[in-house]
Amino acid sequence: MRRRFPSVATTVASVALVLSCTEQQPSPGVPTEPALARAPKSVSVTPSSASIAVNGTVQLTATASPPKSVTGFSWSSTNTAVATVSASGLVTGVAAGTTTIRATAGGVTGTSAITVTASPPPSNDQVLVGAGDIATCSSSGDEATATLLDNIVGTVITLGDNVYDSGTATEYANCYGPSWGRHRARTRPTPGNHEYNTLNATGYYGYFGAAAGDPSKGYYSYDAGAWHIIVLNSNSSCTTISCAAGSAQDTWLRADLAAHSNVCTLAYWHHPRFNSGASHGNNTAVANFWDALYQYGADVILNGHEHVYERFAPQTPGAIADPTNGIRQFTVGTGGASHYSFGTIQPNSEARNGNTYGVLKLTLHATSYDWQFVPVAGATFTDSGTGNCH
Repeated sequence: MRRRFPSVATTVASVALVLSCTEQQPSPGVPTEPALARAPKSVSVTPSSASIAVNGTVQLTATASPPKSVTGFSWSSTNTAVATVSASGLVTGVAAGTTTIRATAGGVTGTSAITVTASPPPSNDQVLVGAGDIATCSSSGDEATATLLDNIVGTVITLGDNVYDSGTATEYANCYGPSWGRHRARTRPTPGNHEYNTLNATGYYGYFGAAAGDPSKGYYSYDAGAWHIIVLNSNSSCTTISCAAGSAQDTWLRADLAAHSNVCTLAYWHHPRFNSGASHGNNTAVANFWDALYQYGADVILNGHEHVYERFAPQTPGAIADPTNGIRQFTVGTGGASHYSFGTIQPNSEARNGNTYGVLKLTLHATSYDWQFVPVAGATFTDSGTGNCH
């Protein structure tokens, strides 16, 4: 007789079922499929580029692919001297320049290119910035100085010989246009002798249009905040359009000065009356300009022509130091064409440099002004200070 043990069979089956279920559980430390999917394949930042002013902000947003593969990002700036970024992606401008903002998660990084521009000056101040002797297709100096203008707000001024060799329409289009030309809409120019190598400077007047004044004169004036600004035309050392006492330009200049009672007055043209440069030296053809401006209490004169930077102490038309009523002259022939050397140093010359391209930045206050020579990238010479109006 065969004996049956039904209770034992039932127990074995139950044990087998339990073991089968237990073997399907994952071992500790082995990642599940959802955990493996949390590593991102890519990270993107929106916007991918932005421009802000100093102290301005922009909010960046980071996203990962696949979606929801990460829960947070680590933010950083490659140049915190230009811009910083918070833990939430808020970028704040610190100083003019460029930086890259990075958002990182799971070893993957996305970026945004940030440009910080200079803050506008206080609303009651104005900025003039510029140079003379600027562009030539055979030099990259004008590209370097134009880059400086990109980060300086205000009115751009040219001090003559804006493009070489003859100021033709073609030279303005091909040599000046790609560099300083991108600031044409905010430029108040003056011509130099090279502009008049083209008959009647038609290339210059055609390029700048109404901003250059009447083409038969080339002199004009405007106000910048509290300041009155006078632009004169020394052309080919005053041989085409006269600068002499009693000339049409002289009559206009004196009438313009008499009609404006601004506390502060600045004038600019191409040829410097006082000049320590070896190539040209002093220019007496413009002496009458000095006589009129000194008589009416002008404060600052800007010139080019000599391819150097030179700053003079306030002086009289006779080159006598006059800290009370004298005019301070800057020669800024550093726009990018070439460099000249110095010869006989003139009285009252306070600062000089003959090997640095750059621009002069003037910040015009209600009764005073600040000056700063800004050199191109890689150069070290600079000059700065402040002066009071008469």
